[in-house]
Amino acid sequence: MYDYIIVGAGSAGCVLAARLSEDPNARIALVEAGGTDDLDDIRIPMGQGTLRKTHLDWDYTSDPEYELGERTVHLPRGKVIGGSSSINAMIYIRGNRADYDEWAAAGCPGWGYDDVLPYFKRSEDNERGEDAYHAADGPLAVRDTRCRHPLSEVFLEATGQAGIEPNADFNGARQAGSGLYQLTQKDGLRCSASTAFLHPAAGRPNLTVISGALTTAVLFEGARAAGVAVTRADKHEELRAEREVILSAGAYNTAQLLLLSGIGPAEELRSQSIDPLVDLPVGYNLQDHPGTFISYFTHEASVTSATDPANLPFSRKLLWTEGRGPLTCTAEAGAFVHSGRSRGVPDVQFHAMPIMLHEENLGIPFDHALSFGPCVLKPESRGRVKLRSTMPTAKPRVINNYLATESDRRCMIEGVRIAREFGAQPAMRRSVRGPHRVPDSDRDTDLLEFARRTTQTLYHPVGTCAIGSVVDNELRVFGVDGLRVVDASVMPTIPRGNTNAPTIMIAERASDLIRRRIPLFGAEESRRRVAVT
Repeated sequence: MYDYIIVGAGSAGCVLAARLSEDPNARIALVEAGGTDDLDDIRIPMGQGTLRKTHLDWDYTSDPEYELGERTVHLPRGKVIGGSSSINAMIYIRGNRADYDEWAAAGCPGWGYDDVLPYFKRSEDNERGEDAYHAADGPLAVRDTRCRHPLSEVFLEATGQAGIEPNADFNGARQAGSGLYQLTQKDGLRCSASTAFLHPAAGRPNLTVISGALTTAVLFEGARAAGVAVTRADKHEELRAEREVILSAGAYNTAQLLLLSGIGPAEELRSQSIDPLVDLPVGYNLQDHPGTFISYFTHEASVTSATDPANLPFSRKLLWTEGRGPLTCTAEAGAFVHSGRSRGVPDVQFHAMPIMLHEENLGIPFDHALSFGPCVLKPESRGRVKLRSTMPTAKPRVINNYLATESDRRCMIEGVRIAREFGAQPAMRRSVRGPHRVPDSDRDTDLLEFARRTTQTLYHPVGTCAIGSVVDNELRVFGVDGLRVVDASVMPTIPRGNTNAPTIMIAERASDLIRRRIPLFGAEESRRRVAVT
């Protein structure tokens, strides 16, 4: 018996476990389907490329995507302590002020930018120090890159030549511009949510971490969540919660678990012989950042040279003794730009990596190259997560509907066109040997054909249990008691940027909501909540 059961030890679950267990009188169980996060390839930033399609990855695949020529898309998610923060590119981006103000304006009071900024700061240990936007005393290490590869500098020089203004802090006063990303690293090693939050709390007697345990259902007593059913080592167990069950399994798995537990579209559940408990649009509103990469062969050696047999011993020595060097490398440089179709805020984000990227970033580099490309920051397209089977071990159906609207297609076309412009600048012409993967021309038809052939996920699924439709403003599931969702699935719309930092922010704020530390919800909010219900 526990007070709180948290399902999923990813970015949100690790934060919740650490924050809720600060109360010595609260008994916390953190349940994770994956195993421990103690492999060197997790800690070493450049090792991220070796982690996909392993036992550390849920290794999902989308349904055929109509606008991508019926291609399926690989959808990696972390199946390990730390979740996707243990396998991601470690980019620390919060999104745009407008994202959260849009949430508040759409009926999510308490989630505006001024409301959430303190929670971003509470997590943050930024090596640049404190200012109006940043803090330096939180558990999550935020650092400048320790690699600064010459090819990343080439990209930044090219963006400047193309008229993009430099921006030293994408999380500060403005988002637009180009610059080097800050990363969730410490001493050149990955600082995942597990490293930052869970490991320091692991010795608390009131916190139990249960790994290798697949949660198969939420258990109810009447309309109250009373616990969860799990399978561990081929044995079925039940864990009981006196206060709350909190789902933090991510946009795919949280939706799947709710559907399996009878919370979702009632008619669809009945068609799969599941008795509906609450009729809610679970699984709808799926959003992700569709993106692509172009790449050029380079004169300069790419980061893969660090793993050549002749160079690897020196690269490892630099990492382990000085916390720097090419093994700390990830997507170092990027840009937030206006495609010409947005008003006031960027609608395209670029990631640049000093390595050859192809085949949905699964292809093995065979030459030295620089890769960079756009993603659609505020897609209008909406997808769904659905059950493939009532068996909990079945992978869910994921329909992204990438580029399903004309606006998204136009934004992607303009993004690829801008990428070609970057590739045509003097800095690029000086540094590249020729194209590896570049659209045939600047014509709209060629740019769209390239996008349809190469678009992939940018690994940012959100929205399937959104505030206002599935959960209330305090993240409690409508129609039942004792059940809350705390992860990226509650985002009503996707932020303009990478989603790991926003997910951590949501968990920080949720921990205060759960412990009733936020004096924001008085009579007016209660009336709103009743009206929504």
